[in-house]
Amino acid sequence: MPTEAAAQDDRATSVAPAIRPTAPWRVREVTALPDDRLFVRFVDGLTGIVDLSALIPSPNAGVFTRLRDRALFEQVRVELGAVVWPAELDLAPGAMHAAIKAHGECRIAP
Repeated sequence: MPTEAAAQDDRATSVAPAIRPTAPWRVREVTALPDDRLFVRFVDGLTGIVDLSALIPSPNAGVFTRLRDRALFEQVRVELGAVVWPAELDLAPGAMHAAIKAHGECRIAP
């Protein structure tokens, strides 16, 4: 008869593998650039710049004021197809994709 711990281990191994986001507007790669900008590559191959230089120093930046700390800004990463930072900060990938596709860049204003 299996113990409680063994039963929990068995359930954990039956979890489906991680889902990889495949929608074209999902982000595949992100790199912090100087001047509060990001380079992004989407799963469909579209690339461009996301410019946060007007948002971050703004008095209306809200939670994004935390990104004034350059060390935090450079901790940007992709998680489940979205651009994220520690402290639960993230950007909407669909809006970035649409702006870059239409204008070659995405400027995020306060």
